[in-house]
Amino acid sequence: MPAYYLVKWITWKEKKTPIITQSENGPCPLLAIMNTLFLRWKARLPAQTEVVTAEDLMAHLGECVLSVTPREKADGMELNFQQNMSDAMAVLPKLSTGLDVNVRFTGVTDFEYTPECIVFDLLDIPLYHGWLIDPQTKLAVRRKKKLSYNQLVEKIIDYKHSVDSSQVSEGLVAEQFLESTATQLSYHGLCELNTTAKEGEISVFFRNNHFSTMIKHKGHLYLLVTDQGFLQEEGLVWESLHNVEGDGNFCDSDFRLCHPPQRAPPASTLPPTIQEQQRQIDQDYLVAVSLQQQQQGEAPGPISDLELARQLQQEEYQQQQQQQQGSVQTPPQVRGQGSQQARRRDKDSDCALL
Repeated sequence: MPAYYLVKWITWKEKKTPIITQSENGPCPLLAIMNTLFLRWKARLPAQTEVVTAEDLMAHLGECVLSVTPREKADGMELNFQQNMSDAMAVLPKLSTGLDVNVRFTGVTDFEYTPECIVFDLLDIPLYHGWLIDPQTKLAVRRKKKLSYNQLVEKIIDYKHSVDSSQVSEGLVAEQFLESTATQLSYHGLCELNTTAKEGEISVFFRNNHFSTMIKHKGHLYLLVTDQGFLQEEGLVWESLHNVEGDGNFCDSDFRLCHPPQRAPPASTLPPTIQEQQRQIDQDYLVAVSLQQQQQGEAPGPISDLELARQLQQEEYQQQQQQQQGSVQTPPQVRGQGSQQARRRDKDSDCALL
């Protein structure tokens, strides 16, 4: 678990609001819940905070859990609430490493009950997934609809070793379903998710063992962008969730379409020939200065150095030009490759416009 996390400040509904960013393998359950609380203004950080420790986040989350009051005052409900509160406090340390969540294919809010789910219930944070079996799927798969993911995997393993040919067939069909929905999001699930989520509701979305803060705005679903790579991009806040491939569009805090800024490529990505030529010119200059000092026995003035360096650079440039002119006989294959690269660049440009 990282010792600290970087904080990104955004303007959310005209208020400066902190967002906790994460690295690729960050503890997303804790961050998804805390970012939901920050966007709801149920938790706060001191203004201009740039770094927050894991202990601070756990402390803020613990305060939010302890501030929850039971919705009903009946004796039985009070005892149940106290038990849930105790279970939730015991589960909090797991949020920094991961949660044991097992989806059911019956609905976008259906999960196998585990103590970890109590935290979401106490904080009134809806937990969604989009891994549903399409009604048009083969009957053999629809029969397994009420099973959880873990139960379905166990059935597949058992059916593979069965002597009953019908069970073997059902196991193969079920396995094919898991392979075809490896992204853990089906289009049927995406439609149900869009229907079930409430307008303006800030929730947590579970997919591929990853937890993301989600919101529904004007009938569309968006996931909060928490990648540290966009830490300095204050205007890049949400990413649309409109297909199962996961290639959504970036939006600002007002859900207006925006594009990540184009960054200049680092020097290491430049063609090696350019670096080598520049390095050679620098080396020639240093060698020229050293030779001139040895011949004169004393340090020359800056004009002599400059003139000699220019002369060497000019000679180097002329040699390179002669070499290039002598080898410029491009075969047809290379020209065709260049045309293919041009077509690829045109295609990329079209994709960028889309």
